[in-house]
Amino acid sequence: MLSNLKKIRHELSDIYPSNEIEGIIRIIFDHLKGWSPVDIVMHRDEILSDFITSQIDQILTRLKNHEPIQYIVGEGRFFGYTFKVTPDTLIPRQETEELVEMILKDYGKVDDLQVLDIGTGSGCIAIALAFNLPFSIVTGIDISLKAVEIAKENAKRLKAHRASFYTGDIFTLMPEQDTLDIVVSNPPYIVLSEKADMEANVLDYEPHTALFVSDDDPLSFYKAIADYAMVALRNEGKLYFEINPLFADAMMEMLDEKGFTDTEIRLDIHNRKRFAVATKKQSEQ
Repeated sequence: MLSNLKKIRHELSDIYPSNEIEGIIRIIFDHLKGWSPVDIVMHRDEILSDFITSQIDQILTRLKNHEPIQYIVGEGRFFGYTFKVTPDTLIPRQETEELVEMILKDYGKVDDLQVLDIGTGSGCIAIALAFNLPFSIVTGIDISLKAVEIAKENAKRLKAHRASFYTGDIFTLMPEQDTLDIVVSNPPYIVLSEKADMEANVLDYEPHTALFVSDDDPLSFYKAIADYAMVALRNEGKLYFEINPLFADAMMEMLDEKGFTDTEIRLDIHNRKRFAVATKKQSEQ
């Protein structure tokens, strides 16, 4: 066991930072042996079977080709839940957990909410909200049929009965008037000119349609979602975005122009401008 750990750390040391390698080790042994981090320490002197050793070698080969560990094992953790992920869905990220926490802080004690997650991917945002917003109905939509199938599978496996998923294109989707309390989205927001600075494990494996947007109109998805939300949200309903920090000021201006109020940019744990929140308030007659 100790020799296997040393091998993993050595062979990945030129590719990943040490803290990420330790996270990969935890995922590998949870996947292959069902071990917790404590179990890994407790079993450090155990001799692993040839089969497990060969599985580790296969995983290492794929990791050295920059394939994300979540795609290799077929799952990723988000908000305390384990989600199936494939190259048809983005890998759930810690920053996006903050988006869920933000909504729960604002609405966690409110019952019977109607929530829409646009660009749902694996369904991680929608399912986390369905579990944590009391008696609420959460719908997730995505243009990718394969992503929606994964989201449905995650909801079924996790028994998230108040989350449902459908295919839909935000550029053609017709809103129903005043039916939603919350619209949330983590849409594509990386401009193509940023590609050169991206890590290979993201650029070579994660779905580009869920990542990239044209440099000519970096807020195209946000504008369409804002237009939809301005109709679909009830009075005092809120719109939540994960955003590209490069366009935070433009985001504020766009949301104000669309008629939203109380617009604000919020920071993530890395002190970056990562989220936009805005409220629909109907004008008094």
